[in-house]
Amino acid sequence: MAEQDQLVECIARLGYRFRDQALLRQAVVHSSYAFERSGGKLRRNNERLEFLGDAVLDLAVGALLYELHPRMREGDLSRHRAALVNESHLALMAREIGLDAFILLGRGEKKSGGNTKPSILAGTFEAVIGAVYLDGGCEAAQQMLRKLFLPWLEGTLALEHTDAKSTLQELLQERYGEAPAYHLQGEEGPSHDKIFSSVVIFRGEILGRGKAGSKKEAEQAAAAAALAKM
Repeated sequence: MAEQDQLVECIARLGYRFRDQALLRQAVVHSSYAFERSGGKLRRNNERLEFLGDAVLDLAVGALLYELHPRMREGDLSRHRAALVNESHLALMAREIGLDAFILLGRGEKKSGGNTKPSILAGTFEAVIGAVYLDGGCEAAQQMLRKLFLPWLEGTLALEHTDAKSTLQELLQERYGEAPAYHLQGEEGPSHDKIFSSVVIFRGEILGRGKAGSKKEAEQAAAAAALAKM
């Protein structure tokens, strides 16, 4: 119960308080948890909310880009939206708001570090947005997403380049005349579902960490994390 209260407060800090807290509880229920708790039978999880949240995100982020960048062409709008709502970036945002601490996972998924997997983090983030939409309507979801995405939309580096690695390298080259280095820290999971962990290092300091289903995406996630800090 205490964890549930903490989850409610976590979302309240983002500017929204649920009327129907059952929707928020469902948003953090991964299918592996629902499957185990129901003895192998179909039980409510967050997959349908994730589907809805994905659509709400596309609309809300697209509308924000359209509003804040009136001279941006259609192709650039599409590329920037794709960069902002892709799995790596949504996983980063889920971690930033502390959502990873509340995801309910099955024993096997929990043991394999499911709450660090970008796919699960991003899916849970989308499910929460879907739950906000159902609970408070389109305006509530848009206001919450505006608060979350505005730092990435108002003339930030994320909008200058959709490639976080290139953006970080250009920034460090410009400021210090040096480029960062990336190191693979580890791999986990079965061969068909591996998760790679990478760090980006500059002058002996770890600037960011990232996890993803490929080495390339893990490096992009690490670079995005570094940019978010900077």
